[in-house]
Amino acid sequence: MPSGDHRGNVIIDSKPEVGRLWETKRPDGKGELEMSRSEDGGHGRNFANCYEDVNRANAYATLEFANTYYLAYRDLPEIVTQHVTGTRAIDFGCGTGRSTRFLRKLGLTVTGVDTAVDMLRIARATDPTGDYRLVRGDNFDEFSVGSCDIVLSAFTFDNIPRAMKTRIFRDLAKLLSPAGIIVNLVSSPQIYTHEWASFSTKEHPENRLARSGDVVRIITTDFADGRPAEDILCADESYRDIYREAGLEVIQVLKPLAKGDEPYAWVNETRIAPWVIYVLR
Repeated sequence: MPSGDHRGNVIIDSKPEVGRLWETKRPDGKGELEMSRSEDGGHGRNFANCYEDVNRANAYATLEFANTYYLAYRDLPEIVTQHVTGTRAIDFGCGTGRSTRFLRKLGLTVTGVDTAVDMLRIARATDPTGDYRLVRGDNFDEFSVGSCDIVLSAFTFDNIPRAMKTRIFRDLAKLLSPAGIIVNLVSSPQIYTHEWASFSTKEHPENRLARSGDVVRIITTDFADGRPAEDILCADESYRDIYREAGLEVIQVLKPLAKGDEPYAWVNETRIAPWVIYVLR
């Protein structure tokens, strides 16, 4: 059974058996992609991301690290201290730069990369001294093989189809130094079936029937735009298969739980983890 540690995380395991960029949605970004087939063999469908419009992008640019998002970032400093030996970092899917700036405050030299021009425009305006780069497709040619000590992906993979996930993880793995890691921060399947300090899913009961590869919907309540985001459900076993296919090993998994003494009005965060953090090498 999982056991809790002093930080309020549920430790799933520390070393289990053993991971084309396009425009994509996450809490800092948006874009569009097409699903040809669901992971469970379902019928093909077109999947248009709801974060293409500038108004929604600007709304996400105002988010900080409060409420449910606090738990997503809380344990990253300890992960960096425990696993990262160098200072070279890539923030994959940086969006408006929130996670890029977070990593820089940890003492890392960070390059934020994204495919979304509008997101990068906001990132550069907010952080003129930051290093933000536009990439096309899954082309990371401007980065040398073995040149990175940590790649952070914060929510970027939440709506990427399975086959694309495998290709991107394989490409990112090539950028890692011998001791480098990838930190993949994703939404847990449970986030789409419960209520949270930052999110609501009660208007989408169909989420409860979703399997890996199916579209799920969730509303962010931290800002006024009430339109649902559309993600692609990816269960733990699916992620582990993807990591194996990409030649990556899972060395740590965290499911952050709130402890109850934080200055936020928790809903389910003290007993159900909204996020999963995979540390990969």
